[in-house]
Amino acid sequence: MSDLFLFGVLPYVAVALAVAGTAYRYRALRHTVTARSSQLIESRLLFWGSVAWHPAILAILIAHLGAALFPGVWGRVLGDPGRLVVLESTGLALGALALLGIVVLMARRLTLRTPTGWMDWVVLAALAVQAATGLWVAWGLRWGSTWYLHVAAPWLASLVRLSPQVAGMAVLPWVVQVHALNAFLLLALLPFSRLVHLTVLPVAYLWRPPQVVVWHRAPTPGPGGGR
Repeated sequence: MSDLFLFGVLPYVAVALAVAGTAYRYRALRHTVTARSSQLIESRLLFWGSVAWHPAILAILIAHLGAALFPGVWGRVLGDPGRLVVLESTGLALGALALLGIVVLMARRLTLRTPTGWMDWVVLAALAVQAATGLWVAWGLRWGSTWYLHVAAPWLASLVRLSPQVAGMAVLPWVVQVHALNAFLLLALLPFSRLVHLTVLPVAYLWRPPQVVVWHRAPTPGPGGGR
């Protein structure tokens, strides 16, 4: 019964919270849909944390989604032992890079003069757990891309079909289960945190005409008060 609740009920609760909460925030609190960054990219900690975190986690997400959406293609890619080793090694490196990035971003939060809200720390902790458990899986449970294809991907597909099949997830090691459930926790936190800025895609920049920034400074008065 607990497995059915964890892997067959909680994912739907997380999705419902994410969809309903984001819709409400857009409707009633549109001005809060922002990352509210307190520093620009010239901050060293923010720069190195962002450079490490964003590309690594984006590549990992694409790989996860690709395997779930196109299992046949993913299975053919993994069918060659050489490609399997390359993908596993790449995933391990990306996981380490993502963990390093989120640790740096957490350290950067400690250096800010402006206070950081408790929700920010909850999200950062959840992201750190996700990166750490993912790295643990990649290092300690080898060939994870293969069993992800045959266990996790069918579970996700069963959730989409509204017929959750939890037996496969129930027998996986606890670190894999934490990794999977924590992903849905992050989804549930989406509308309640600055993570919601992920839903704002700057597509308008693709067709916006170039802008030129011109600095304007008032003329400095001369010694006699003139210009």
